[in-house]
Amino acid sequence: MPKRLLPLSGHGIGWSANRRILAVAIGLACLLAIAGTTAYLTGRGEQHRSSPASPPPPASSGSSAPSQDAQEPGTETGSVPRPPRISDPVAFGKAAAVMLWSYDTRDTSHEQQLAGMEAWMTEESEYSDWSSVSAQVPDSVLWSRMADQRQHATASASEGHYPSAFKQALAEDPSAITEAYIYAVTVTGKQRIGWADGGSGAEDRSVTLAVQCRPSQDCSLVAIAPRVAP
Repeated sequence: MPKRLLPLSGHGIGWSANRRILAVAIGLACLLAIAGTTAYLTGRGEQHRSSPASPPPPASSGSSAPSQDAQEPGTETGSVPRPPRISDPVAFGKAAAVMLWSYDTRDTSHEQQLAGMEAWMTEESEYSDWSSVSAQVPDSVLWSRMADQRQHATASASEGHYPSAFKQALAEDPSAITEAYIYAVTVTGKQRIGWADGGSGAEDRSVTLAVQCRPSQDCSLVAIAPRVAP
């Protein structure tokens, strides 16, 4: 069986202290958008899924409906879908997780995969952690070997919620979110992988994402974050 792309089982990429505005609450990692403040998002995840509690209210937007624009064949992003035009952090997080867990080396080059993923990122450079997202894609040599095996994957998101540490931290300081409107969203789902000669397999997936949803704007991806307590 060839090596698999995007093994997002919840392991995060470290947040740079010079670029992050995320704060630690009660010993568990959570995202707090505090202007001008830099911190780390740390924490540890649990394997089981918990029922979602009442989430903090997402930023409202006049463009809450998903985009009707379809990915045109032969565009620079290959099979990577365009980001949906929605303003709900959990809904966007689920869509982003499906995008990250999906790929098709049969019709998408290494460069196209990266370009398609980057289109989901926030344009606010002070918050964007592109390296945590791009690091999920293997290098061009491995991608070529995967393409030789015609490796591809589809995914589905079964559940998404705000981690408990994020909700508790936000409850303690509700105004903190209003600086950058960055939400922590944990998503669980399944990835189905196929390759040449009819080979196939499936794996459960879980990832925590940092999602930015400013009022009157569509959501965007900030980073892949370390998994936190659900």
